[in-house]
Formats: sequence, structure tokens, C-alpha cells
Amino acid sequence: MANKANKQPENVPGPWYVDASCNVCRVCLDEAPNLIKYNDDETYVYFFKQPEAPEETAAAQSALNVCPMLSIGNDGLSIYEVSARQLMATETSVASRYTRTNPFPAKLVVNRSLCGEGSEKDTRHFELDLEGWGLSYEVGDSMTVWPTNDPVLVAEIIKRIDAKGDEPVRGPNGDTTLSEALFRDCRITQTTPRFLNTIAERAVNGAPLLSELLKPERKQDLDTYLWGMEVVDFLIEHPSITWMPQEFVDKLAKLTPRLYSISSSLKVHPEQVHFTIDVVHYESRGRMRKGVCSTFLAERAQNVPVPVFPNTSKFRLPEDGNTPIIMVGPGTGVAPFRAYLQEREAIGAKGKNWLFFGSQRRRYNYFYDDEFERYRRDGLLTRLDLAWSRDQEDKSYVQHKMLEHGAEIWKWLDADGAHFFVCGDARRMAKDVDAALRKVIQEQGGKTEEQTNQYVEKLKSDKRYKRDVY
Repeated sequence: MANKANKQPENVPGPWYVDASCNVCRVCLDEAPNLIKYNDDETYVYFFKQPEAPEETAAAQSALNVCPMLSIGNDGLSIYEVSARQLMATETSVASRYTRTNPFPAKLVVNRSLCGEGSEKDTRHFELDLEGWGLSYEVGDSMTVWPTNDPVLVAEIIKRIDAKGDEPVRGPNGDTTLSEALFRDCRITQTTPRFLNTIAERAVNGAPLLSELLKPERKQDLDTYLWGMEVVDFLIEHPSITWMPQEFVDKLAKLTPRLYSISSSLKVHPEQVHFTIDVVHYESRGRMRKGVCSTFLAERAQNVPVPVFPNTSKFRLPEDGNTPIIMVGPGTGVAPFRAYLQEREAIGAKGKNWLFFGSQRRRYNYFYDDEFERYRRDGLLTRLDLAWSRDQEDKSYVQHKMLEHGAEIWKWLDADGAHFFVCGDARRMAKDVDAALRKVIQEQGGKTEEQTNQYVEKLKSDKRYKRDVY
């Protein structure tokens, strides 16, 4: 949720402001590394300088385009001023009273598992009713969801700091009570540097390991140490530390909304939005941990409003419905491609469609199998290639399927002018798929490495190679 008032965060030089509810996904940093960096707590990113040269302006606009939560101030000093045009266009072009600061209260109407019994994952299909919202979205867009925290964890934290919950505090969103701040406004799972520093400074017997790991040069070791640890773990380990309610709230970060790829088309499901989400549950240090937003939708949203607002994306279908598309979306990365196929069927687009999908096991994790198999039978899906990583001894992933069909991929790209889309995990999958694509182009196109890189860059500049990775 971008702050449009250009409020200046602590320790930020100049008037340039990014969002204090940043998800720290790092995507914008790839677009404008010379303009954007982290704040001291690494809880959000910000523009540390005003774009000046045309190339800086272009980079800043690219960052705005890839992150709908990103905003940039304007002090009028530069002829190359950049404003949050994407954000303002979204908010002012619709006849609606709903905005990012006043999101629409959607109603959860469907919450069903996409996995068979015995699955190691808990992937779910959610449908939200948007009747009366007055807004719109396109396939390829994402939706921001504002969750609340687990009330059981809130109650435990209040007990651990020896509070009652009705104490008045000033939270990230203004004056409220301690319980409401912890429930709605504060991030109560992940720690912040200021919280950890307070623990290190005030622990009765000291916290030598934590103090050592808080040194700048030990950041990677600190990240490893903190994996699976939450605020409550430190309260349990250091019960002698006394916390005043306001002081405790001040040490926490703001609860951030989450962005989810939309897996439906309004042409097929008017006044609805669908999501395809992995519900996060895992155990660490003897405690069950839960993803904030995924478990909010899965466990706590049935009878409460779900605040949402759409985000414009460049991850869009080609304007010409005759253009072939290749879609690579393993796991929940298939979400936007379900929407693409719904859209293309609804408008009667004639372009060929090729989907690469994969997950752990076909028996348990073939999401939307009835829909995709129908699309294949009806001819909407020209090709459907599936990769199952746990169904055989040698793991098979979507990039392996790409290499198996390299000659056909090359024909679609080079002869037919297909657009290539990738959605899903940025850490490994997207890199592996990119490497496989380059290998296909080099081997099937008979190109050198330099020529291959030039070909890929041309695909990107022509908007024929698009990625939505996270």
C-alpha cells in the first residue's frame, strides 16, 4: 500500500519515499539498483536519490511498473520527474470509492483443496466475491490481500509480555489498543533488528551469540540462526525482560499485505477473483509455524471481510489473439495461466497455447486437472507437458520437459512468433527455466553464446519473454 503523502521514513535522505509496507521481494531492486536500497531494518526499500538522467528515469519507471506497492515522491526539482502514474491511474480511473487505503471488503465463498489425500503440500483454490466493488482487473494482474494475524499467537504474546491487551498504544496505523495493534497492524512473526538489539542489550544473562551475530559482517549467519524463529521464541527464551506495551509495539515492523497472482478471468467469473495458494505450515523448534496470509485465507477468513485491491501488471497476454503462447508455471505458478486459458476461450482467440506444468506427484498435485484435460481435449491447449518430481527416481522438472521438446519450442518462438511466459519461484525455477530456454535457442538455432544472449534480449525488448516470479 503505497503512501501517497510522501511521508519520509526514518534515516531516508531526501524526499524520495517508497512503501513502508514493502514485502521486500527485491524485484524492484533488479530494475533500479542505482536508485533503490533497503532501510536500516531491511523492512522496506526506498528511492535514495532523485532520478536525473533519462536512463535513471526509465529505470525508476520500470521499478514502479513491476511493483504496484512502490511509490516515488516528486519535489519538482527535475524535468525528469517520475510520479506513481501506474498507481494513480488504477485508483482514479474507476468509479469506485475503494482504494489501496480503503480496500474492498471481499467475501470468501470457496476454499477447497487442490491436493489429493496424502499430499505433502497444502495447496488451495480460493474464490472471493467482489459484487459491488466497482473495480476491474485483467488476466495477468495480481491482487493485494490485507490479512490479520493469528489471534491465538496474539494472545500468547500478550501473556508473555505480562500485559492485558487493552492498553492504549500508537501502532503503525495510529492510536489503538495493544491487542488490536498486534492483531491488525504489526508483524508479530518475523523479528526486526531493533527488536533483536533490545533482546541482546537487556537479556539478564546476556545473549552473547545473538550479540555476535548482530554484527554487520555476520548477517548471513544471523539469517541462518533466525530461520524458523519468531518474536515469541525470544519472549520465551528471555522471560525476565520487562516490556511496556508501547515499547514492545515500537520494536515491531508493520504488518504488510500480500500480493497473489489472479487465477481467473472476469469474462468467465464476473465479480469474482480466484487465487491458487500454497498454505504455509511447518514446524521448527518444537512449534508449528503458519504463513500469515495463507492461513488467514485458509483458516480464519470464512466469516470476516477479506480486504483486497487489484494491481496492474505488464504480465499480459499478447494483444493479437492469434499469437501463440508458451506458458511455464509449475506449482502455484500456474495461477495466471489458468486465467489466460479462461480468457482465450471466452474471447475465441485462435492462437496456439502450450502449457508446461509440474509439481511433486501427479496423483496428489495435478492442480485443475479436470480443466486442463478438458482444454486439451477441446483443442484450446495445443500442447500440455507435465513434470512430476517425486513420481520416479530421477526428478523431473519443467525445464527438463523444455529440453526434451527443444526443437518444437524453437519452431514456436522463431517461426511462429510465440510469446514465452514464466511464473513461479524466482530462486531456482525461473533461473533453471531461463537457462533451459537459452540452451534451446543456442542448440536449435545454431547460435553462439553471444548470439543467444542477444536473441533473448530481443525477446524481452519485444515483450515476448515475460516473467512473474517471486
